Amino acid sequence: MTPDLIVLADTIHTLDDHPDNGSRPAIQAVAVRDGLIAAVGTREDAQQWRGPSTRVVDLGGATLTPGLVDCHIHPVFGLDLTIGCDLSGASTLAEVRALLQSESMNGAESTTGPESMTGPVPSDDGGWLRAWGLNPNAFGPVPLHRRVLDEVSGDRPAMIRLFDGHSALANSRALELAGISGRVEFDQSAEVVCDADGVPTGMLLEAAAIELVQRHIPKESFEDRKTRLGVLLRDFARSGLTGGHVMDHDEESTALLQALEADGELPLRLRSAPWCMPGTGVAEWKQLARTVGTGGRRWSVEAIKLFVDGTVDNGTAWLYEPDLYGQSTAPFWPRPEEYTAAVRYFASRGIPTATHAIGDAGVEHVLDALESLRGVVPSDVLRQTVHRIEHIETVPDQLVERFQHAGVVASMQPTHCTHYSVADHSDNWSTRLGKVRADRAWRCRDLREAGVTVGIGSDWPIAPYAPLPIIADAQLRRRSGHPEQEPIAPAQALTALQALEGYTSHAARAAGLWDVSGSITVGKRADFTAFERDPLTTAPDEFAASSVIGTFVDGEIQFMLERLA
Repeated sequence: MTPDLIVLADTIHTLDDHPDNGSRPAIQAVAVRDGLIAAVGTREDAQQWRGPSTRVVDLGGATLTPGLVDCHIHPVFGLDLTIGCDLSGASTLAEVRALLQSESMNGAESTTGPESMTGPVPSDDGGWLRAWGLNPNAFGPVPLHRRVLDEVSGDRPAMIRLFDGHSALANSRALELAGISGRVEFDQSAEVVCDADGVPTGMLLEAAAIELVQRHIPKESFEDRKTRLGVLLRDFARSGLTGGHVMDHDEESTALLQALEADGELPLRLRSAPWCMPGTGVAEWKQLARTVGTGGRRWSVEAIKLFVDGTVDNGTAWLYEPDLYGQSTAPFWPRPEEYTAAVRYFASRGIPTATHAIGDAGVEHVLDALESLRGVVPSDVLRQTVHRIEHIETVPDQLVERFQHAGVVASMQPTHCTHYSVADHSDNWSTRLGKVRADRAWRCRDLREAGVTVGIGSDWPIAPYAPLPIIADAQLRRRSGHPEQEPIAPAQALTALQALEGYTSHAARAAGLWDVSGSITVGKRADFTAFERDPLTTAPDEFAASSVIGTFVDGEIQFMLERLA
C-alpha cells in the first residue's frame, strides 16, 4: 500500500520492544498511511515505499521519537490560574510587593504571564487585582497574610493563586464581598484560615474554600476563553507535545473542546479525567461514569481523577507524622473509607482512576484501596484497567516496593522538585517535612528500578510545560541551565532513556494505550516529535536549550520550523 507520508531523519528512536543487538539496520524512515505507521526501515527502504502521491518530509540531521505526551496538565483549569500578574519569578517579599504594586497601577490592563502563553486576558474583570504562581518561599519566615495585598490593592478586591493550585490569598475587600468573616465548614478537607481570634487571615486552602471568593470574580466570555485555550494548545504543540493527560474536566471543557474542533483539528490529543470529590455518592459517581468514553476526534474522557490529600507547602498533605508546624495530618476525604468506596465503584466498571497523593500516609491509603480491589473486582477487569497515583512527593521504602506488586502507575513531575525545593533543605517544602522525609523527595529512579511504570509531566500551570527542560531536570535533579545549583537527592536522577520513556512509552502505558501508541511500531498511531538534538546523547543542559523541529499527530504536521516546512 502506498503511504501518504514518509518521514526521514538521521536518527529515529522507535522505543519499541525490539531488542537492539545491532542485528537490524539503523531506522531512518517511517511510512504513514491513514494516520497509522505503515512501515519502518532505512532510507533505502523508503525509496521502495514511495508512490507518486506520497509526501516526503526529510528532517536531515534531526532526531525523531514517538510523540511526547505530558502525563499531567490542566489546560482549562489553567485559564483561571494564569490571569493577572505572574509572580512565579518573585523570590523575595519585596519583589512580590513590587510586582503587585505595578499590577495595581496598571489597573485592568492585565495580561497573562509569559509562560502561560494564553493570550491577553479581557479587561472586564470587575476591577479585581489578580496574580498567580506565588511561591511561599518568597515570603521566607513571614506568614502569608491579607495585609500584604491590602497594602497595594487599595479599595480593589484582590486574590493571588499560589503556585500549588491548592491555595490562594485574598485581601480584606475580597473576603468582605464573599461574606467570609470567620471559619467555614466544608465536605472536603478545605479551610478558611483564621487567626487565634477567629479572624480570617486571607489564606484559603483547597478548592472549596477558594471557590467562596472565586465565584465573585467576573468570568471572561466563552469566546475569549476559547481563543486563549486555542493559543495554549498550539503552544503546547510548538513545545514538542503531541498529547496530554488532562487531570480535570467539566461541562465547560466539553464545550470549549467541541468549539475548537468545530473550527479545525486540535493540534494534540487530550485524554481527560473529571474530578470525583468528597461529599458525593453513588448518584454522582454514576453521572461521572456516564461521561467516560465521550469526546471528539482528538479528545476524550477516559478516567476519573480523585484527591486523597492536598500539598505539603500549604499544610494539607496527609503524612504519617505532622509537619514542622503540626499540619498535614488529615485526609482530603474526611471519611477516607468513602474514597475507597468511590475507587471500587469506578474500578469495578473498568474505569481507570488517577489519585492525587503527595504525603506518605496518603500514598499508602491509595495503595491500600487499590490492593483491596483484588477479590472484589473481576480479575479480567483489573488486568485491563490502569490505575495511577499522581505526584508521590515523599514516601518510605516499603511504599516504593508496593507499587510494582499492586501494578500501580506512578505519575510524577520532576520540576516540582527542581523548581520548588533546594538541596540544603532551606525551602518551605523541605523545612516543613524535616530532613528524613525531605531526603525521600520525588523517588523517580527508585520507582523505575522497582519495575514501576513512571509517566512524566508538568502539572501546568503549577510548573512550566515545556518538555525539554523537564526531561533535562529529570536527569540533573536540579534546574536545567543552572549548573551552579546542587542536585536534589541525586540518586533519584533518571537516565536519558528513562526520562524520554516517561514522555513516550511509559506515558502510553500510564494511559492503557501501549497497544496503539508510545512507540514507532507498525500499526500504531503516527504521532511523532522531532528534535534538533538527540535526547539520548545530548548533555541535559544543552538539550533543554535546544529546539523542537516539529510535531506530527495522525501523520499530519501540527508544527514545523519554518526552515523545514
